Amino acid sequence: MPGRHITDQQAKLYMNLRRTHSRETAAAKAGFGTSTGGRLDADPRMPSQKRPPRARRRPDPLAEYWESEIVPMLLASPGLRPISVLREMQRRHTGFSDDLRRTLERRIRLWQALHGPEREVIFRQEHPPGQQGLSDFTDAAELGVTIADVPLEHRFYHFRLAFSGWAYASVVLGGESFVALAEGLQNALWALGGTPLEHRSDSLSAAFRNLERDAAEDLTQRYEALCMHYGMTPTRNNPGVAHENGSIEGPHAHLKLALQQALLLRGRADFADLDAYRRFVDEVVGRANAGRRKALEIERAQLKSLPPRRTDDFEEVLVTVTRSGGFFLRRVFYSVPSRLIGHRLRIRLYDDRLECFLGGTLVQTLRRGRSIDGNRRGHVVDYRHIIHALRRKPMALFNLVYREQLFPREAYRHTWDALIDRLPARNACRTMVGLLALAYDRACEAELAIELEAIAATGELPDLTELRRQFMPSSMAVPFVTVTLPAAAAYDALLSAPQEWLRS
Repeated sequence: MPGRHITDQQAKLYMNLRRTHSRETAAAKAGFGTSTGGRLDADPRMPSQKRPPRARRRPDPLAEYWESEIVPMLLASPGLRPISVLREMQRRHTGFSDDLRRTLERRIRLWQALHGPEREVIFRQEHPPGQQGLSDFTDAAELGVTIADVPLEHRFYHFRLAFSGWAYASVVLGGESFVALAEGLQNALWALGGTPLEHRSDSLSAAFRNLERDAAEDLTQRYEALCMHYGMTPTRNNPGVAHENGSIEGPHAHLKLALQQALLLRGRADFADLDAYRRFVDEVVGRANAGRRKALEIERAQLKSLPPRRTDDFEEVLVTVTRSGGFFLRRVFYSVPSRLIGHRLRIRLYDDRLECFLGGTLVQTLRRGRSIDGNRRGHVVDYRHIIHALRRKPMALFNLVYREQLFPREAYRHTWDALIDRLPARNACRTMVGLLALAYDRACEAELAIELEAIAATGELPDLTELRRQFMPSSMAVPFVTVTLPAAAAYDALLSAPQEWLRS
C-alpha cells in the first residue's frame, strides 16, 4: 500500500515466492507493488537492516559528567552500583536529578559489558553415578513450625547425591556442630545403603578449621576419621563460593518449599511433639525421593558397601554431679536424680540429647539444652529429680534459680503466678510444691494441668486438699472368691482309669 513501509515478514514471503513465481505475482501475494519487488530483487537486505541507526533526539544529560567523573569512579571501584553512583553525583552536583537513574543504569550496564572487569564463569559439571554426596545445613525459621504452640528454633541437616538427587534431611536443634554432621551423615548413608566415593561440604565450622585461608590441609581429625571410616574422600568448595556446592545449595530452597506446601495442605504448622515433626519431614522427603527411584537404581550399583558398624556420632565429656543435684555442661545446668550426687558421669553429647553413663551403665537420658543468647546459662530441670527435697524445704522454691524451668507445663507456671500474687510466699510455696508432688505421686501431670487451667479460668485458687481427694486412687471392692478343693480320692480314680480313655 502506498505510503507504508513493508515489514521483514513481507520481504521474506516475497523472496520465497519469487523462486517459483513472477515478480508481479510474488509482489501481489506479499502485499506490495511491483516496483518494491524490483528494489528487493536489487538489494535483498531486510527492511530493518536498511534503516539507519536512530539518532539522539535530545542532548545527552550525562555528557558533561560521564568521561570526567563517572567513568573514573567505575574504573577505581568496578563493584559500584548505579544507585551509589547516582547518590554520589547528587552530592557533588545539586542539579543531578533522580530522573537520570534509568539512563545512568543503562549507560553503566553498557559500559560494564564493553569495558568492565572479567566476571566469574560457572562451569557446569557432569556427575558420574556414585561419585559425590554433599552435606550442608540450612535454617528453617521461615517455616514457622511450633511444638505444642511453642516456636521451634531449628535447622536442617541436608544430604544429597549429586547424580540421582536422592536426599535425606533431619531436624537439628543446635548449630552446625560436628555431632550434628556426624549423626546426620551416618543416618543418611545407612538409609541409602551405601557410600559415595567423595563427600563434599562447604566450609562447615563443624568439619573444617578456617585458621589459614591458603592452608591446603585444614580438615579436622574427627572429620577425617569419619570419612575414612566410610571410605569417602573429604572435599569442600572454596570458602565463600556457594555455587561450587550448587548441587545442594539450590535444593535447599526446593526442600523448604516442599515442606511449606505440605504444611499448607496439613492446615497447621503446630505438632504435638518433636518426634511427630520429624516423622512429617521424613514423609515429605520420602515422597520426593520416590520420583528419583530410577536414577537411584543406577547410582546404587556404583556405591561402595557400608562398613560393618557405625562410628561415633557423639562427643564424650566427663562431669561430676554437684550438691545442687545436677551438673553444668556447655553453660547449661542439667538435673539428675539426687542419688548420683558426688558421682562422676561420662556424658555422650548428641545434638538433641545427653546420655549419662555411670561406669558402663546408662543411668539417664536428658534433653539437650542451649545457653540463652549464647551467654546466659540455660537449665534443663526435671521436677521429679528434686521433688523429695522440695517437700522438706518448700520455701526453696521462692528464689530458686531455675524455678521457671522447673514447672513441667504452662498451667503450673500460671498457677504459681496466681498463688504468689494472692498468698503469702510461704503458703504459695507449700501449695505449689504440693501440686508438683501430687503430679509425681499420682502420675497425673497432664490431667492435673487440665484441672489447673479450669480453676484458673474461674479466677479461683487451687484447693490442694480437694485436688488430692480428686486424684486419689479409686477404691475397689475386692471380690471374695471361694475355692473348693476336690477330694484326693478323685485323683486316684483318675489315675486308675483305662489308658484308652486317657488317650481319647
